[in-house]
Amino acid sequence: MSAVTITAAPMSVDELLAVVDGATVELAPDALATIEASRAVVSRALASGKPIYGVSTHVGHGKDVRLTQDELRGQQEFLVMTHSGGFGPPLPTALVRAAIAVRLNGIARGGSGASPAAANVLVAMLNAGIHPIVASVTSVGAADLGPMAGIAQVAIGRGTADYGGQTLTGGEALHRAGIAPLVLEPKDGIALISANGVSIGHAALVIARAAEVAAAADVSAALSMEATHANTSIILAVVAAAKPFPGQIEAAAHLRDILAGSHLLDSSAAPSVQDALSFRVVPQVHGALRDYIAYARRAVEVELNSASDNPLVSVPDQAIVSNGNFHPMVLAIAFDALRVAIAHVGQLSERRMSHLWDAFFTLMSGGGPPPNESPPPLFGVQLRYPAAALFPELKQLAAPATLDTPSVDMGVEDHGTSAPLSVRKTEEALGLLDDLLVIELLLARDVLSMMLARPALGSGTAHALQAVEEAIASCEPSPAAVHQAVRATTLDRSGRAGDARPVRDRAATTTCSSGRRTY
Repeated sequence: MSAVTITAAPMSVDELLAVVDGATVELAPDALATIEASRAVVSRALASGKPIYGVSTHVGHGKDVRLTQDELRGQQEFLVMTHSGGFGPPLPTALVRAAIAVRLNGIARGGSGASPAAANVLVAMLNAGIHPIVASVTSVGAADLGPMAGIAQVAIGRGTADYGGQTLTGGEALHRAGIAPLVLEPKDGIALISANGVSIGHAALVIARAAEVAAAADVSAALSMEATHANTSIILAVVAAAKPFPGQIEAAAHLRDILAGSHLLDSSAAPSVQDALSFRVVPQVHGALRDYIAYARRAVEVELNSASDNPLVSVPDQAIVSNGNFHPMVLAIAFDALRVAIAHVGQLSERRMSHLWDAFFTLMSGGGPPPNESPPPLFGVQLRYPAAALFPELKQLAAPATLDTPSVDMGVEDHGTSAPLSVRKTEEALGLLDDLLVIELLLARDVLSMMLARPALGSGTAHALQAVEEAIASCEPSPAAVHQAVRATTLDRSGRAGDARPVRDRAATTTCSSGRRTY
C-alpha cells in the first residue's frame, strides 16, 4: 500500500481512511518546516516569561496558577498521565489509527507548537503498528482528552498498546519496534492531548459508511417498488429538477439506474396514478439523507484540517492565543442532524413493509405459488414484526446528544459538545437502518416469489435479488441466520471503526459465509 504524505495542504478524508487501512505515513518537508516554525514561537514565548496556558500555568480551574521553571517539563508529563481516565471496552484499532493520524495532521497545521520529535513518534507508531489501548467512555467532546492522553502515554513509553497482536506496556512496544520514547518538551503534552482525534477520526469512518448505506437504501426501496407495481413518475428527472436539492437529484438518478430495464418503466404498468407517501417521497427523503451526509462530511474535512489547539500558536503573528477551537460544535450538531435524516429513511422503509405485507397476503388469497410447487421459505414475512420492534430504537437514537453534557471542573468547563456520543449514536443508527433495509429486501423478495409470473426487474434490483437468494442458499434456514447473511452480502458496511450492531445480530455470524457486493 502506498504511503500517505502529510503536507501543508489539507488532508482528504480518503487519505485518512487509507491510513486507517494500514497505509504508511510520512511528513513532507513543508509540514516539518511548519512544525518547526510553530515550535520556535513557543520557545520565544517561554523565554519572555509571559503566562502560557497549560505550559507555564496549570490547566482548568488552575489556569491562573503559574509554574516555576523547574516544573515546566514535569507539567507536560503530569497532563498526559492524569487525563487518561475512562472505562468501557477499548476503542477499535482502526479508530485509534484514525485518532493518531488526525492529531498528526493537526500538528502539521502549525497551531500546536509541538516539537518535531512529538510528530515523528506518532509517524513511527503508525508505521510500526503500535496501537495504544484506550478506553471508549471518557470524552465530553471538548477535546478528546482521555483517549488522546492514552495515546500520548504510549508515545512516552507508558500506558499499554497492542503490537503484533500482543498487549504490551507502551515502553516494551516501542522497544520491540525500535522506537525511542518521546521526551516531552514544554507544550508537547498539552499538544498531544488537547485534540479531537477520536471524534474526528470516528466521524470520518462513519460518514464513509453512511454514503454506502444511502445507496443501499435506494436498492431496497426500488425492489419494494417492483414488488408492489409502484408508479415511477417520482424518479423522473423533471421532478428532481423542479426542486434541485443535490441529494434529491442524486437519489432520483440512482433509482433510475437501478430500475433500468424494469417492467415499471412501461408507461402502462402502474395500477395507480400515485402511491402512498412511503413510496412517493423516496427521492426527497433519501435525498435529504445525502445532503446531510454531505454537510457532515464537510464538517469532518474542516475539523480534520484545522488548527484546533488551545492555546493556539500563530506563526504569522508570533503569538500564542487562548481560545475555544477545541470545541467541534459544527461536527457534533451535524451528526445529530444526520441521525434525524437516517431515522426518516428507516421510517419510510418500515412503512413500505406494511404495503409489502398487504401485497403478500393479497397474492396468498389469490392462490399462492403455482400448483405442485413448494412454497419458498418466507424469511421477510417472519421478520416483519422484528422490523416493527427496531424502528422505535432508531427513532430514539435521533434525539440530540449535544445538549446534555453537564458542567465540570468548578464551573470553568461548563459546556461540552458530546461529539464522541453524537458520532457513536450515528454509527448505531446506521446499523439499525441496515437491519431494516435487509428485512425490507427479504419481504419484497417474498412478495415477488409468490407471483405466478415474475415481472422483468431492473438491472440493479435483479442483481440485488440474486444476491439475496445466494445469501439465503448459503445459510441454515433460520430468520436470524438469513438476516445476517443478506446483510453481509448486500448491505453491511460496518466499516473500519467496528461493528455497532446490537449483539442480537451477531449470533448468526458463524452460520453463513457470504461475500460483499456493491450496487
